[in-house]
Amino acid sequence: MTLYRDEGIVLRTQKLGEADRIVTVLTRRGGRIRAAAKGVRRTKSRFGARLEPFTHVDLQFYERRSLDLITQAETLRPYGEPLVADYPRYTAGTAMLETAEKLTAEEKEPALRQFLLLLGGLRTLVEGSHDPRLVLDAFLLRSLSVAGWAPALDECARCGARGRLRAFAIAAGGAMCAACRPPGAASPAPATLELMLALLRGDWAHADASEARHRTECSGLVAAYLQWHLEHGIRSLRHVERAPHEPTTTENITEEPA
Repeated sequence: MTLYRDEGIVLRTQKLGEADRIVTVLTRRGGRIRAAAKGVRRTKSRFGARLEPFTHVDLQFYERRSLDLITQAETLRPYGEPLVADYPRYTAGTAMLETAEKLTAEEKEPALRQFLLLLGGLRTLVEGSHDPRLVLDAFLLRSLSVAGWAPALDECARCGARGRLRAFAIAAGGAMCAACRPPGAASPAPATLELMLALLRGDWAHADASEARHRTECSGLVAAYLQWHLEHGIRSLRHVERAPHEPTTTENITEEPA
């Protein structure tokens, strides 16, 4: 019997049989792992509550030919508890979990930088020191950078010229000067590009002082750029982008079926 331990963040769960679950975890050393957890849907389960999305958990696995088996689970930080009570933070966190899973496409491939980004992003959301959408956009930009897809923001994506960047072309790789601008490129405000760069670099003083219109424009560009690079869109982003007057409950964001 081969046993191994790792710490990770639970990304999502799926039903398996009558009482079990498949748990997808982004781990510190082993990258993304899908493992079975026996009996966790029973009310008397010893560690069912420890294997919920957002939980930072220490796990022991039993290695098998198909799905590995989770044999022990100890909670390190229950990030889900404070997030589920706050709709903006909950939906931002859900989009972060989904993005982390999509950007770690290969199972059991090391993904330490992505793990640390997600851990830091969830911690920042829980602390509540910044607007949840800013935290999400910073996480998305940095995750793209880790994946090798960071957009050009302070120089033209085509010619490398600095200054007077007046366009943003997703397919071309980011900001562009007037001479290189392709047809159909977006025309964001200069302050929007500055905000995106601040989020990528972690300049929270600049980001927190930004105007609402530039945050909205930034979020649209970041979401479009991310989803262009992925085979499938990030479904949870549509909940993040809801208008403020729409219902703010977590009931309509359900567990993905097996």
